[in-house]
Amino acid sequence: MEKQQLTQTNSKTRVGGLNPFITIIILIAIGECIYHFVLGAPSNFKGDTTDSDPKTFMGIIHKGGVIVPFLISFLLMVIVFSIERFFIIGKAEGTDSLKKFVNDIRVLLDKNDINNAISLCDKQKGSIGNVVKEGLISYRALANDTTLDKEQKLVSLNKTLEEATSLEMPMLEKNMTILATIASIGTLVALMGTVIGMIKAFFALGEGGGSPDAAALSVGISEALVNTALGIGTSALAIIAYNYFTSRIDTLTFKIDEIGLSIQQSFSAHH
Repeated sequence: MEKQQLTQTNSKTRVGGLNPFITIIILIAIGECIYHFVLGAPSNFKGDTTDSDPKTFMGIIHKGGVIVPFLISFLLMVIVFSIERFFIIGKAEGTDSLKKFVNDIRVLLDKNDINNAISLCDKQKGSIGNVVKEGLISYRALANDTTLDKEQKLVSLNKTLEEATSLEMPMLEKNMTILATIASIGTLVALMGTVIGMIKAFFALGEGGGSPDAAALSVGISEALVNTALGIGTSALAIIAYNYFTSRIDTLTFKIDEIGLSIQQSFSAHH
């Protein structure tokens, strides 16, 4: 009953993060607004319309064409989901440092002081606190169980820790696939914009015959390079963010496994 209540409490306090579908739709809409109303503002062009020559860098980016709003949306997604993962993973690590928490739990396990260890988990909170507390409550219940032998108790304790960990991991890894996807397709979408720009450039080159239209040629090349720059920059940021958060999740998982092993060793030694 105690274990069941804890699982219900953890499910209520677990934070899943942003809804990816709704967030992506909103960010695409914001990207379109930035493209049309910020980059496409009349003040960014020499004339009154976007058909005239740009006079600011934002006007140059606007000249990148129809792919630019999508690349802006990808950039916004990287920023928004990176901020979201930063706070979610930070919350999952708990209120105190992971190293200190692990060391304190080990000290209490060596003393077989399970009650204070559970209190420390309540103070730590986060995913690591939830998983360790689940294991410690199972530890305390199994210690008083006379129906199972030692091997069966260790198997049950290990299963409890694995189940508690599996409940927390989806929350940590949620929306990470979005960062990984943007890292992969960002350059491909930008390449599409680059190809469109080069098609326009070569069309201008061929249409002019012996004296190509230099202005049309430069516009096409500029469009191609704008898309390339946005795509490479967005993909680079997505790769950095993905690797950073993956590293933090791996560290948290390692600490959970480390404490889980300590709990099993302590149970084996004291019971």
